[in-house]
Amino acid sequence: MKSPALLIAATVALSAAFSSAQDDTRTAMPIQYPESKTVDVSDDYHGRVVADPYRWLEDVESDETAAWVAAQNKITQSYLENLPQRQAMRQKLETLWNYERYGLPEAQGESAASKTYLYTHNDGLQDQSVLYKTDSLEAERQVLIDPNKLSDDGTVALAGWVPTDDGDLVAYGLADGGSDWRTWKVRDVATGQDLDDVVRWVKFSGIAWMPDNSGFFYARYDEPVDGQAMTGTNENQKLYFHALGTNQSADRLVLQRPDQPKWGFSPEVTDDGRYLVIGNWKGTEPKTQVFLGDLRQDEVTVVPLIEGFDADYTFVASIDNTMYFLTDHEAPRRRLIAVDVDDPARENWREVIPQDDADVLESVSLFGETFYASYLKDARARVARFGIDGTARADLSLPGVGSVAGFGGKQDASETFFSFTNYVTPTSIYRLDLATGEVSLWRSPQVDFAVDDYLTEQVFVTGKDGTKVPMIITRHKDSQLDGRNRTLLYGYGGFNISLTPSYSPAIAGWLDSGGIYAVANMRGGGEYGRQWHEDGMRLKKQNVFDDFIAAAEHLIENNYTRSDRLGIRGGSNGGLLVGAVMTQRPELFGACLPAVGVMDMLRYHKFTIGWAWATEYGSSDEADQIDNLLSYSPLHNLKAGTCYPPTLVTTADRDDRVVPGHSFKFAAALQAAQGCANPTLIRIETRAGHGAGTPVSKRIEEYADLWAFLIEVLQ
Repeated sequence: MKSPALLIAATVALSAAFSSAQDDTRTAMPIQYPESKTVDVSDDYHGRVVADPYRWLEDVESDETAAWVAAQNKITQSYLENLPQRQAMRQKLETLWNYERYGLPEAQGESAASKTYLYTHNDGLQDQSVLYKTDSLEAERQVLIDPNKLSDDGTVALAGWVPTDDGDLVAYGLADGGSDWRTWKVRDVATGQDLDDVVRWVKFSGIAWMPDNSGFFYARYDEPVDGQAMTGTNENQKLYFHALGTNQSADRLVLQRPDQPKWGFSPEVTDDGRYLVIGNWKGTEPKTQVFLGDLRQDEVTVVPLIEGFDADYTFVASIDNTMYFLTDHEAPRRRLIAVDVDDPARENWREVIPQDDADVLESVSLFGETFYASYLKDARARVARFGIDGTARADLSLPGVGSVAGFGGKQDASETFFSFTNYVTPTSIYRLDLATGEVSLWRSPQVDFAVDDYLTEQVFVTGKDGTKVPMIITRHKDSQLDGRNRTLLYGYGGFNISLTPSYSPAIAGWLDSGGIYAVANMRGGGEYGRQWHEDGMRLKKQNVFDDFIAAAEHLIENNYTRSDRLGIRGGSNGGLLVGAVMTQRPELFGACLPAVGVMDMLRYHKFTIGWAWATEYGSSDEADQIDNLLSYSPLHNLKAGTCYPPTLVTTADRDDRVVPGHSFKFAAALQAAQGCANPTLIRIETRAGHGAGTPVSKRIEEYADLWAFLIEVLQ
């Protein structure tokens, strides 16, 4: 960001007691916010003229915006630094974060005399996890890639790594300062030295190696024009093959569709090396197509395998000419089907694992002749096993009630690994012997948190229209349900994403401070399959907000808390959630923490990948969507003179997913509209993005600010 052209002087009057949304009779000196000028800009949306007075804040690279950011951060930091709980909370979070964290091991060279294992590890307070190599799970390990040495401030993150089948090479992606852009390099595993290969401007794509290590497939966008790398629209993704030892400029174009600028491509190579499988997506709606390339040919020709964008098709595995896909085609809770490459007509598809009567099939892996199928049952995991013909076998025994992930590896692997976690159990790594079915613990972190002192319970909330909405509540065993507990309610509710239990040192810090933590699984998510998602999107988006409001009211009615002690938080689509409900029901909440939120529902699709969300939200380009978007768009529903809850908006200057202009405009409008002394602040992180890859040190500082703010205002 450019240096400010001017400094805006401002002062902040601090008080030990700022008013809440329910009790604004307490005296507090109002904060003197930086000036946010207004401009005479408006747009006509299908006959609806809508003013946009803070349009200038969309230009995140301008000197004027930089000055505004600097002034807002000065005010916010002055407020936060004087909170009595901030320093103690920061120290507590540093202690809670200081524990060993392991990633899932990957074994390469399965048929060789010895294997090579790769896995990540963080000693606790390292800004970024380190990638290690070793010959066995208990042998001495060696550093392969340490991203902490790639920048002085820890903001260059290892954003992905893919080894070759023999484990000789690993391609690894780097993210700079939180951006979604990836730069891929290749490292020799034996020597630890990089090859000359560098692939740039990759976004929303992994890589897929050829089995002979000759190169890899990847998808990228054209290099952005100057000044638009962080805000310019991402369209016309192309699939390339990079031959090892050559310059990126010589990469072979495999697939492009200039007639379909919104199409994107995800490459995979089958375990036997016979086929290139290309997942074809457009937007974020889970409806895809599949293309296929025969890698046995000298010149690979890509042809359609599954067309129509009628459902989601996720490649699982292949045996000879039979390909297995996880799909919600004719199965809203998903099933596994087999498609014959030589005869792929839909009438010839074969069902292998049928849709479950109640649970959602989340993922499937094939090892030998056994499918491992991970299901969600009321947002909690179970893992079932099936034969190659779909015959049910015994479920895999899990360590408890929570979330699992993993089960990666080649089909001929002798072992695989999975993780287990819940809200009070740090992520542990388990090894599964695929020959015997034996499960053994590989790594279990030791944390400075009395996990046995806390309990987690699931309740079902009755939504506005009678829908039963699950909510998981975690609290200290000795907490009294007397309505006095500080409570934080979290939600997302969108894009078919399921919120499942997982441990977080940040949440442990909130619980340790005496707070209750609740997570609502609203419609719009993927917890109950396709219909659950579709009931919370586009013209039905209000269902999500109603479900969240019902969850808040349940917490109050059942004496977990009361309105002035209830905080709410969500990020990205969850930031939209918080912005929408705080403008619809400001009296219901004691504090609001919208993070990297989509706040301007009329212009979100004009930046980076925002156009892809139109399948979820609808867009202002569609005449039949404009009234619905305006009914909940947080920016457009702020009303002057309303007493809004204490609010701390958070965003980052290098967020190129939900560009920070959303939060800038919302914060400026909120400060102008605020009708009482409740603080309405914005915290803008530097050298950070949408969240992934944020250094541990920055995360500790951010959560110390958030929790200290909540403790201060939830009086």
